[in-house]
Amino acid sequence: MTSLSTKLAELEAAGKPIQVGIIGAGKFGSMFIAQSHRTVGMRLAGIADLSADRALASLKRTGFPEEKYDATASLTIEEGIKAGKTAITTDSAKLIATPGIDVILEVTGNPAAGVRHALLCCEHKKHIVMINVEADVLAGPLLARKANEAGIIYSMAYGDQPALIAEMVDWARTAGFDVVCAGKGTKHLPQYHYSTPDTVWNYYGFTKEQLATGDFNPQMFNSFLDGTKSALEMAAVSNGCDLSPPSDGLRFPPCGVWDLPAVLKPESEGGQCEKKGTVEVVSCMEKDGRWVFNDLRWGVYVVIEAPGEYQRECFKQYGLKTDPSGRYAAQYKPYHLIGLELGVSIATIMCRGEPTGQTKTWAGDVVATAKRDLKAGEKLDGEGGFMVYGKLMPAEDSIAIEGLPIGLAHGIVLKHDVKKDQRLSWADVEYSDKAQAVSVRKEMEVLFRKEFVSKKVNGADGANSTR
Repeated sequence: MTSLSTKLAELEAAGKPIQVGIIGAGKFGSMFIAQSHRTVGMRLAGIADLSADRALASLKRTGFPEEKYDATASLTIEEGIKAGKTAITTDSAKLIATPGIDVILEVTGNPAAGVRHALLCCEHKKHIVMINVEADVLAGPLLARKANEAGIIYSMAYGDQPALIAEMVDWARTAGFDVVCAGKGTKHLPQYHYSTPDTVWNYYGFTKEQLATGDFNPQMFNSFLDGTKSALEMAAVSNGCDLSPPSDGLRFPPCGVWDLPAVLKPESEGGQCEKKGTVEVVSCMEKDGRWVFNDLRWGVYVVIEAPGEYQRECFKQYGLKTDPSGRYAAQYKPYHLIGLELGVSIATIMCRGEPTGQTKTWAGDVVATAKRDLKAGEKLDGEGGFMVYGKLMPAEDSIAIEGLPIGLAHGIVLKHDVKKDQRLSWADVEYSDKAQAVSVRKEMEVLFRKEFVSKKVNGADGANSTR
């Protein structure tokens, strides 16, 4: 990445800055907006949000220069590009269709919206950074193929943990190492699976002053706490790096950075992973609530294996923390800055023609799982709500049980009673095939069901175990 800033400077000097459109002015979007006007060779051409007032508030809150945006929200995107000002619209389709836009940032967090916007980007030939992991896990394996057919780049978001993990996995494989495990850290205890928007702030410990800033949505933050977001992110990593999800969901083992190689090696060798070549999320809290020493709450990691005695000696000579055998070592990044780093994705796409991580296969899925006993006739309230959380599982297993993806578990009515901790299926809910997100997901299931059968017939494995 050492030449990206130079290449951006060249675009600036040539009077051809990258024109960026962002859909969604929430927390992640605001973090990018805060940096966008500081990045040479890049322009924030337009913001699309259902609320123009929210978009304006984001610009003001993040310190965006007043002379660089249209405070009246009356300019069209085209007029804004000509005037060198960020325009605001409530029509995301118009933003995507604008000829001068180079890259679209999808930051809505809404799975159906994410699918719609990705397909529009294919239609209008706009590169897309899919910050919407909910949409990426719901239908990303198919959307990435459609994007490739359309000649556009469909990318993970640099700064978000899946892309940073994918970068570390790529580093390891490029250096000739097998990947034993890859993932991230978070704050998790088993009881958090059943957290609701009413309990989330007590678990998180945010102050009233922090909550008063307006950047904190209780249902969104609860999706982080109850394990759903971790499941989605690890499904994205599985799909982008060809790694296997655990067969019965994430285990969230308590683990500090120095213990990563010992904890995240195969069970057959004293670790807590089912096998090599998997994903996992480590918790910064012991099961009794104590904080883990030297935790990785905000970071990402990859565990690698020394392929021979010579490499194992090198690990020792250069001070790597390893497991007691010296075979397994870890590299980690202690923090991620999400939207503040997002410009790296834009620059990589436009200057190098490459994504910063991308869905390649369908290895992992996230299925809606009951937080409590649910009754027929109840309407599901989706990710981070009161009724279901998302559980990571192998995609082939999800297909076998006809699992209901967490991304579609919102606003649909239950046909049957469902017990606490039971995974929901399509048969448990009323739904319409005419809904675009449902239709695209069903299309993907049909496609991959055939491919899974073909792999078995040809004797091929699912997710690649190490490489």
